Amino acid sequence: PVESAEVLRRARDAFKAGRTAEHGFRLAQLDALVRLVVEHECDFVDALGRDLHKVILFHLSLVPVTTALDESVVVSEPLGVVLIIGSWSSPVQQCLVPLVGAIAAGKTDSSSTDAFLFIYLLIVTSSFTASLLQECFHVLHKVTSYLPELVEQKFDHVFFTGSREEGTKVSQAAAQTLTPVTLVLRGKNPCYVDQQCEINAAARRIAWARFHNAGQSMVAPDYVLCHVGVKERLQQALRCALMQFYGSDPRESRSFGRIVTTENFNRVRDLLWRSGKVVMGGQVNEAERYIAPTIVVDVVDTDPIMQQEVSGPVLPIVTVQSVDEAIGFINKRDKPLCVYVYSSNSKVVSRVMKETSSGSFCSNDSVLQTLQVLLPFGGVGSSGIGCYHGRYSFDTFSHKKACLLRGLRVECMTYLRYPPYEDRNLSLATITFFFFFFFFLKHLIHRFTHNIMTVFHCLHWTAEDMLICPISCVVLPPKIGQGNISLQRRRK
Repeated sequence: PVESAEVLRRARDAFKAGRTAEHGFRLAQLDALVRLVVEHECDFVDALGRDLHKVILFHLSLVPVTTALDESVVVSEPLGVVLIIGSWSSPVQQCLVPLVGAIAAGKTDSSSTDAFLFIYLLIVTSSFTASLLQECFHVLHKVTSYLPELVEQKFDHVFFTGSREEGTKVSQAAAQTLTPVTLVLRGKNPCYVDQQCEINAAARRIAWARFHNAGQSMVAPDYVLCHVGVKERLQQALRCALMQFYGSDPRESRSFGRIVTTENFNRVRDLLWRSGKVVMGGQVNEAERYIAPTIVVDVVDTDPIMQQEVSGPVLPIVTVQSVDEAIGFINKRDKPLCVYVYSSNSKVVSRVMKETSSGSFCSNDSVLQTLQVLLPFGGVGSSGIGCYHGRYSFDTFSHKKACLLRGLRVECMTYLRYPPYEDRNLSLATITFFFFFFFFLKHLIHRFTHNIMTVFHCLHWTAEDMLICPISCVVLPPKIGQGNISLQRRRK
């Protein structure tokens, strides 16, 4: 155990130092691995013979040639019955969007959410009953209390969105039956504000993302890493943005929400009172589960509000001296679901994107990257496993089955793999390989020529054009335009 811990530490240190991220380093290591196989091939053969009495009939690099004329296809087949567990914070996005991928992949589905949203559950249940085939698609209510037992029922795939604590329980329960899982887990999403930044625009976008839905969003910025040079300006810009959004009394604003449960209200209020210094907001009303949009400054890493996800209308601001300090602060914590950076300097944006690891990334805005259907959305490390959205949802709920479609006619390369293995057979294998290689090369040349002729035919080129173009392309590159001139002449 001590030795393995030391090996793990050294490997992590090398990764954090960025050695494996260099393109040249990776190429050099791949080349070294190829040389290892080539130079020690006889040693591998000898070791396999001694340990397993295994005979290597073909050269390692020649094996793929035996199937070169066969058809290789990948078939996407549905996994089966999938369980989709959505979060109360964004029930439509986190229940119905994965359901689209499950239906497209051909699965039957059981969807469920937390028990907090009674009206939403009623609408979903009635909509499922009216719109979807009830034998294939079902809705489960109040699953939080028996979540591990539900997952242990042996679904073919489990898709879960929620907290890390519940995600851990889902993963452990699914492991008992080797059920694959997709986990999208909430956490603390950092947002770095650089000194080279249009502060007013950044403040409006941060305030919108943080305080929308009363801060109850798994993709909102959870805390701000603010460069010391723009700290005061950012605080003032955030005040102005909140005043513009919700007025002087956010409690009376129809645009500002409430905390979903009393339990979450008490948790957020305790975090607020035990961390940093409140410079705006801070008012609470337990009867309405109302917490005013609040900005907290002078926050340090050890404050309670920095130890867990806020999931409420509170924005902590941590001061940093440089982008290096911000990157170091992010990297010493668990990998977040989202990382945001606001800067007019493209080099700063590039550094934060490349030198931090997260499920998603967005520069000079927040949340919008999670709404792009062409982009995958999911976590990494402590923020989840797998992804979804668009094509990626289809892939998540499908199994990629590798299929090789062979015939029974070409047996000259096949029968040599059968025992008994003698020197004569090995010699015949080498001869047959070279024969097969030249036959395959001839086949490729024929197919290439046929494709070229098809293109010429579709373009209605003359015999003169056909002669000029190949010679121009292969032998005389400066005269490559002759074919185009002739083609234009014919079109006229």
